Amino acid sequence: MSAVLETHAIEKRFGGLVATNKVSLSLERGARHALIGPNGAGKTTLINLLTGVLSVSSGAIRLEGEDITHLKQDGRVRRGLTRTFQINQLFADLTPLETICLAISERERGGGRWWAPLAAHKATVREAGEIIERFLLADVCNERTGDLAYGKQRLLEIATAVALRPRVLLLDEPAAGVPEEERHEILGIVKALPSDVTILLIEHDMDLVFAFADRISVLVSGALLTEGTAAEIAADPRVRTAYLGEDGDD
Repeated sequence: MSAVLETHAIEKRFGGLVATNKVSLSLERGARHALIGPNGAGKTTLINLLTGVLSVSSGAIRLEGEDITHLKQDGRVRRGLTRTFQINQLFADLTPLETICLAISERERGGGRWWAPLAAHKATVREAGEIIERFLLADVCNERTGDLAYGKQRLLEIATAVALRPRVLLLDEPAAGVPEEERHEILGIVKALPSDVTILLIEHDMDLVFAFADRISVLVSGALLTEGTAAEIAADPRVRTAYLGEDGDD
């Protein structure tokens, strides 16, 4: 395998505060990679740097060998780097079918024309239907998104990101707030995505992390503490100390 997304000693400073401290990270193509750490470790800040929400103070970010360090957010999306958020960013008045069709149309640079009757966009609707089936949304595909159960909304947000055909998908706590019985279902669907989609997951539920990830990176106080397989991370006393000894908000 080869690295599809890499960071090289990236830093983010807010005045005298170093929020991200020389983090070098490499995601192998097709990996199911998790980023964990105690509250306040800087996980979401790192995702914001990767996606261009925040600009790096120093260091470099490369996507499939291309330097994207100073590329705007939309440019990164067009090159195949997409994300979800801790709080979903959905259009409450659209249906899941309309939402995914809009994402597909935007991907094809035709977002302004999708408002014509959906029947006029047969290929788009066909692809959207396949995504809806994969994410178990068929039974609610024509309902108003704002009326969906929260677990279905989380699935829809991930499905919308997948509709953009990402090379790298960044998931910021996709199961947060979802009932326990639905959380493993969501991560199972995500893990089963095609191997050409590389996934970086932020998640606090360690059972989910160990069931999902083939590699785990541990962030503490903005710096990379260690990295390894699930078994290696579970056995590392430094990781247990970090979780027991840190407090704050991320």
